[in-house]
Amino acid sequence: MIEFGSTSAIPVTILTGFLGAGKTTLLNRILTGNHGLRVAVLVNDFGSINVDADLVVGLEDDVMSLANGCVCCSIRDDLIETVEAVLARPEKPEYIVLEASGVSDPSSIAMTFTDQKFRDMIRLDSLMCLVDAEQLFAAPEQMELKLRQIAFSDMVILNKVDLVNRDTVQRVHDWLGSRFRRYRLVEAVNADVPLDILLSVGRFAAEQLQTELPDHHEHGPDCGCRHADHSDGFSTTMMKAEQPISLLSLRSAIRKLPGDVYRLKGFVFSEEDPDHRILVQVVGKRMDISRDGAWGDRKPETRLVAIGAPGALSEHVLTDALFETA
Repeated sequence: MIEFGSTSAIPVTILTGFLGAGKTTLLNRILTGNHGLRVAVLVNDFGSINVDADLVVGLEDDVMSLANGCVCCSIRDDLIETVEAVLARPEKPEYIVLEASGVSDPSSIAMTFTDQKFRDMIRLDSLMCLVDAEQLFAAPEQMELKLRQIAFSDMVILNKVDLVNRDTVQRVHDWLGSRFRRYRLVEAVNADVPLDILLSVGRFAAEQLQTELPDHHEHGPDCGCRHADHSDGFSTTMMKAEQPISLLSLRSAIRKLPGDVYRLKGFVFSEEDPDHRILVQVVGKRMDISRDGAWGDRKPETRLVAIGAPGALSEHVLTDALFETA
């Protein structure tokens, strides 16, 4: 069991990291861990289909979705309202975990939780950044955002180290060491990190928000985003379909994705296994297609979200590729 101090303020942990780093996997590890805490979960997906909220296990009534925008800017007011709603519940949570979108700037989110409005009610416990050991150096055009996510965190979790050799892991260590003077780093496989490291680690240092960024252009004090909706740096393509999809066509379509599609995720209604939801996770060139469970009372349908550079993929291109004859 994890013990807290005498403060009545509810601790908050923010999970950040670039697209596909493993934030939802880590969140599920926290939720299913043996800590005995009543946890409220806030999940933010960049796009109107909030896939990540559906992937959070076992706490359907305590998961609050913040979709169709980035929680660090365009829906920041929604975040404040959601936190207020959580605090107003008759049975208050003992811990709050926010899974930020993979395109979010963590400094602005942290400032929301350190606002005087929430003084004595919540406290920012930790800001954790997941880094994909295999994909860190991919999409170099997004390195500025990755640097911000790492720089403003007080814990870096180097995830998926099993997918690379030790030389690559050392390269990541060297790269981080050359850019950041002080940082805490934990290596992990499948986001498996001890709970004592993840929860109740202390109070987040507010001065961390003033971190000087390495090899970086200056930004304003409120947010690292150039525009409130991230439309200059990212685009989302969403596809829904009620007819079943061939998994063979699905794999073929994924292999043909342009290189500037950073992430594809969602659920598929398949021809081969129509009774079960098929979970699709694509990060860069890495593809994972697996059975997620029976549809149950849910309507069988395909829901996919692709996140990439502006104009990287259009809905009709994705739809045509999925429904072409295998």
